Amino acid sequence: MDDRYIFESERLGFRRWKSDDRGAFARMNADPQVMEYFPNMLTQIESDKLIERFEQHTEEKGFGIWAVERKEDRVFIGFIGLLEVGFDAGFQGAVEIGWRLDNKFWKRGYATEGAKSCLDYAFGVLGMNEIVSFTATLNHPSETVMQRIGMKKAGEFDHPKLEEGSPLKRHVLYKITAAEYASQ
Repeated sequence: MDDRYIFESERLGFRRWKSDDRGAFARMNADPQVMEYFPNMLTQIESDKLIERFEQHTEEKGFGIWAVERKEDRVFIGFIGLLEVGFDAGFQGAVEIGWRLDNKFWKRGYATEGAKSCLDYAFGVLGMNEIVSFTATLNHPSETVMQRIGMKKAGEFDHPKLEEGSPLKRHVLYKITAAEYASQ
């Protein structure tokens, strides 16, 4: 294992964020295709603040949203990681798995591979019992990743941080327990 990585999968390395990631992350967050299922694209300043929030969460909780790079060439491809849910939708305090990859790296199996590796880390190293994931009901690509990593649909909810009337307000909620993951 490369000591620059917290953990890795066959093709991906998970690491803390570096200042070099900021430009690529901001470009990714300003891409309408990448941000299609989010309320708006992000500016450079907003992207930087998001990295800072991810890093602060990692410092406080011991896990977080990690920068992900392709091991073969060390190219930053986006993020995959774990974040404590901070809003109230009936599962506040649960740990969410999430991902966002630059569209240049879509349709190569990276999101599924990376999310599985992240679940391995969550259930194995961190000893977590359950992980949730959620996205807008319109976001079928992310929902497909949730299914591919063995998560089961637990219901739907209206995201409390999105405005009434937003086409993104209705979300699907998926869950998986450590026991369910181990039995796959």
